[in-house]
Amino acid sequence: METYRNQTLQAKSFILEEVAFIACTLIDCDLYYSGGEFDWVNSTFENCRFHWRGAAKNTLALLQLTGMMPAPVPRPAEEVKTPVQKLN
Repeated sequence: METYRNQTLQAKSFILEEVAFIACTLIDCDLYYSGGEFDWVNSTFENCRFHWRGAAKNTLALLQLTGMMPAPVPRPAEEVKTPVQKLN
């Protein structure tokens, strides 16, 4: 397991079962989790995206389906601006 200590990590991707974060700050990262062991100690996550896979994804789906955990609220789609064309 690779260990990161006292670091700020930005715009990176990690498989959580393969790394340990000790006193780190992760900013705008993609974090993949499949249900295995992980280590986070005194670490913070800012604007990170969690991607659930395998057993972790199935567990979340079961909890949401049974009402034991609320389903995530979808983020609003970014406003799409259509260019206006002038008619001659």
